[in-house]
Amino acid sequence: MTAQKYNLEKDYKGIEQKVIDWRRDIHQNPELSNREFKTAEKIATHLRSLGVAIQTEVAKTGVVGVLKGNKPGKVIALRADIDALPVVERNDLPYKSTVVSEFLGQEVGVMHACGHDTHTAILMGVAEILSKNKDKIKGTVKFIFQPAEEGPPPGEEGGALLMVKEGVLKNPDVDAIFGLHINSQTPVGVIRYKSGGTMAAAQSFEINVKGKQSHGSQPWAGIDPILISAKIIDGLQTIISREAELTNEAAVITVGKINSGVRFNIIPETAEMIGTIRTLDYDMKELINRRMKEMVPAIAKAYGGEATIEIKEATEITYNDPDLVNIMLPTLNRVAGNTNVQTQKAVTGAEDFSYYQKEVPGFFFFLGGMTPGSKESFPHHTPDFMIDDSGLLLGVRAMTEMSLDFLNQ
Repeated sequence: MTAQKYNLEKDYKGIEQKVIDWRRDIHQNPELSNREFKTAEKIATHLRSLGVAIQTEVAKTGVVGVLKGNKPGKVIALRADIDALPVVERNDLPYKSTVVSEFLGQEVGVMHACGHDTHTAILMGVAEILSKNKDKIKGTVKFIFQPAEEGPPPGEEGGALLMVKEGVLKNPDVDAIFGLHINSQTPVGVIRYKSGGTMAAAQSFEINVKGKQSHGSQPWAGIDPILISAKIIDGLQTIISREAELTNEAAVITVGKINSGVRFNIIPETAEMIGTIRTLDYDMKELINRRMKEMVPAIAKAYGGEATIEIKEATEITYNDPDLVNIMLPTLNRVAGNTNVQTQKAVTGAEDFSYYQKEVPGFFFFLGGMTPGSKESFPHHTPDFMIDDSGLLLGVRAMTEMSLDFLNQ
C-alpha cells in the first residue's frame, strides 16, 4: 500500500536510488564508534545542501539538523545511528567493506554488521523529502545522527547518553522521538513493533567473593570462595524463577565469567564474577537489583565468607510510549498496509535509543530487510549479515509520514 495523504509519491520515487547509493557508500566506508568522521562529514554536507541548519561534533562525531516548517507547532525528533562494528565482512557484495582499523589495541576489520548504514541513508532521504515540503510541516523536525550506539571505546563517553547530556533534546525542546532498526530476519515490506518495553535495559554486575585460602586436601581449614560463588549463581537464578513476575515481562540474569584459583590443590582466597542483567519492566528491574544486592552478601555470610556486588548501567529500557504508539499506528498501517504491520515479542537485546525515551515519549520499531522468500538470513553482528536494499524506501515513507502526521494532528 502506498501513502497518498501528502501527495509525496513523486518525491519517494525520486529518492529511492539516492538512498540506496548513500547506503552502499557508507557500507563500503564504515567507521567505528566515536570515530565516524567521514560519515559525519557526508551527512553534514548533505544537510547543508538542503538548507537545513546543522550542528556538528555533537557527542564527539554526531550531527544534528533542524528543519522548521512554514507553520509553527510541535517538535519531532528522528534518530539514526551511524557507527559500525569490528567485524570482518564475509560476502561477495560489490560494495563489501575492506576497511581495517584498530579496536582495543588490535587490528580489526570494520563492517556495518548491524544495519546502521541503512538507518543513516534512510534519515538522509527523509531529510531531503521534508526539506522540499516545508509547506506541509506544522512545527519543527530535528534530525539526530548519533555516533557510538554500539558503545564508546573504554574510557570515553558517547552514544545517546552523551547526546542527551549535551542537550540534543533541547533548543528547540523535543515533544516526541521516532527511531527504527532494520532487521535481517524480517521480510522486506513488514514493520514490527511492541508497545511498552520493547528492548531490554542492560546492566552489568561484578561480584567479589572473599574466603580463606587453604590446602585443597584440607577444605575444613579454609573458606571456599568457589563453592560460595556456585551458591551465589544458583541463588541469583531463583530471583528469576521464583520472584520475578514473568507473565508481565521477561528478565535475565547471566553470569558470563568467573575467575578464581591458580592450582588444582589450592583452595583460593578470592573469586570474581561478572555478568549481565536484562529487564523490560521498571518495577522488575528495581526488584531484581534490590534482591541481588541483598542475596549476594547474605549467601556468602551463610558459608563463612564475604561478598560485594556492584551493578552498573549500560542502557535503559527501550520503552515505547503506549499513547504515542496508538496515535501513530494508523500512519504505519497506511504506509505499509494493515497486514504488514505486526506486533512482536520483546527483545532482550539492548538499544541506547532508550535514553531519549527516558526524557520524552518515543516510538522505536523494526523494519524488514530480508529478501521475501529467502530461505537463509544471517543475524546481526555476524560477518555474513546482509540487507536487501529494496526495504529502505518503506523506512523513508514511514519516518516521513509519521513526522507529518504527528506534527499536523
